Amino acid sequence: MDSHLLFLVLAAAVVTFLLRALPFILFSGSRKMPPKVKNVVNALPPAIMGILVIFCLKDPLAKETFGLLSLFESVISIAVVVVLHVLKRNTLLSIFGGTLVYMLLIRLF
Repeated sequence: MDSHLLFLVLAAAVVTFLLRALPFILFSGSRKMPPKVKNVVNALPPAIMGILVIFCLKDPLAKETFGLLSLFESVISIAVVVVLHVLKRNTLLSIFGGTLVYMLLIRLF
């Protein structure tokens, strides 16, 4: 059983490594990235952030009790992330600041 789990972890590690290394292998040297791939690369970060925001806001309203309070906590935390990012232009600071505010709000209310 242990060797089976070890094989699964090793296989997952190899696949993950290859998926991360493949773009560097394919587009290294004189080979240019196709325009369609460049467009996807440029569009993915904002799309992922939008999906994460929607995902974070979908649960508070679904709760039967304290739904509006949960929504308030989420909206305030998102506002903190936006303000910190506009002021400081530091992604890590924005994420950690918003997370800290959210954790404080859910513990206080």
